[in-house]
Amino acid sequence: MIDSPKVWFITGASRGLGAAVVTEALARGHRVVATGRDADAVRRAFPAADSLLALALDVTDEQSVQAAVGAAVEHFGRIDVLVNNAGRGLIGAVEEVSDSAARAVFDTNVFGVLTVQRAVLPTLRAQGSGHVINISSVGGFARAAPGWGLYASTKFALEGLTEALNAELVPLGINVTIVEPGGFRTDFLDGSSLHIEPTVIDDYAATSGLTRGIPAEHNHAQRGDPAKAAIAIVDLTEATDPPLRLQLGADSVARIEAKLALVHTELETWRKVALATDHDDVV
Repeated sequence: MIDSPKVWFITGASRGLGAAVVTEALARGHRVVATGRDADAVRRAFPAADSLLALALDVTDEQSVQAAVGAAVEHFGRIDVLVNNAGRGLIGAVEEVSDSAARAVFDTNVFGVLTVQRAVLPTLRAQGSGHVINISSVGGFARAAPGWGLYASTKFALEGLTEALNAELVPLGINVTIVEPGGFRTDFLDGSSLHIEPTVIDDYAATSGLTRGIPAEHNHAQRGDPAKAAIAIVDLTEATDPPLRLQLGADSVARIEAKLALVHTELETWRKVALATDHDDVV
């Protein structure tokens, strides 16, 4: 138990990594606002306690977000840690994915995060303290795999806006961290979280077509332990100098190392071409 409990505001808290973070934060003596589309599902996931407030929140509905944040501040008086965990998966070749499916995954993974942040950040700025933790994915930094292009693009977008957010908020006393999990044994590959594009183009059978079999092959067999990930995430808020990025899982580390090596190799191979495009009068 800790001497100075924080108030955590967590989206997508009824299951998976979000639920694991709720459990760990409560175990350390923090107070938690656990939110999800179905508040009853959140309440069923956790026993009633004075330190827990379960609220309905749909990140794609601004009124729902504002109501939940308002209720959280009214109940606990503040918010110290925001965990943007709610997310949506999508498998399909870039060309296969419909406009509606692409917009739906962006609405949750990008615009939903922006909506929640706009609601919470005024409280953190007024306090002059806090920590924003945006749950990205190894796919938000590593080379995107066939079939994961649209999902990865949402996480690339999340990482870009979070880098800027870090530069904007750290001077105000607010920490910002991107978390990049690899594969964890949650229900992310279940149909409730992962949408598989119904349109199939035969030309992609050997690339993104193979990816369509991943949910059945790997679901609930991933190497990552959500409880250990939750420990690492809660530890972030106790660090004196938390990182901009935190990779979780050996697979995440390996894929990001491979991406960095690829970028370095290509940069060196094409360096002369890149440098040759400056004006001649530039020193």
